[in-house]
Amino acid sequence: MTTSTLMQLKQKGEKIAALTAYDASFAKMFDEQLIDVILIGDSLGMVLKGHDDTLSVSVDDITYHTACVRNGVNRAFVVADMPFMSYATPEQAYNNAAKVMASGASMVKVEGGEWLAQTVTGLVERGIPVCGHLGLTPQSVHVFGGFKVQGRENEQAQKMVAAAIKLETAGIQLLVLECIPSSVAKLICETLKIPVIGIGAGVSTDGQILVMHDMFGISANYMPKFSKNYLVENTDMRSAVTAYIDDVKATRFPAPEHSFE
Repeated sequence: MTTSTLMQLKQKGEKIAALTAYDASFAKMFDEQLIDVILIGDSLGMVLKGHDDTLSVSVDDITYHTACVRNGVNRAFVVADMPFMSYATPEQAYNNAAKVMASGASMVKVEGGEWLAQTVTGLVERGIPVCGHLGLTPQSVHVFGGFKVQGRENEQAQKMVAAAIKLETAGIQLLVLECIPSSVAKLICETLKIPVIGIGAGVSTDGQILVMHDMFGISANYMPKFSKNYLVENTDMRSAVTAYIDDVKATRFPAPEHSFE
């Protein structure tokens, strides 16, 4: 799986299924079930380290878990999060992204809007593919005052659309939209040429991603509204992953109750 393959899926109208993973064993299982994208998310700060947010995650944490995941993957496209404050300046971004790529990622993901355009362009010029992330960006949780839906006000939604266009122009090849109204996500997806992956952003995006612990219903903190426990209706983890992928491909997930308006 490559950036070109993901683009072809969007062009053909075929949905992209993605999950987070943090070690070789789960990555291998997801890969064997034909998941399209695996993200080493800074969500590991919550689901692995037990914190209330993602801010404690370091570049060393990400590189360690990315190397583990890479050892389990043959097919899936591997994306790794850039942790909090690891890309505050372009120079920091270049140095830290190089470490993350060297550990086994095929793309890095950064959170933020138009202010990141210069950094994105610089990364791409240096041979580092970039995934953007708009909406509820967990690294800004204290700015937002908690994990809250973003983009419900018209002005905020317009800024998000403008930021998506700016980031695509700067060079991102993939975009994640988190916890935004499905109508806003649909507009962004139709506006951009690159694939758009949703999490709590409705069914109209080009694909879906879930944190694996949420998909299995084993998260220590809480089950987000936009998630679904696939182990409830399936007998084992492999069949749960298959059911998730099938639901994404057939646009059965997310259902309206897993989306925001």
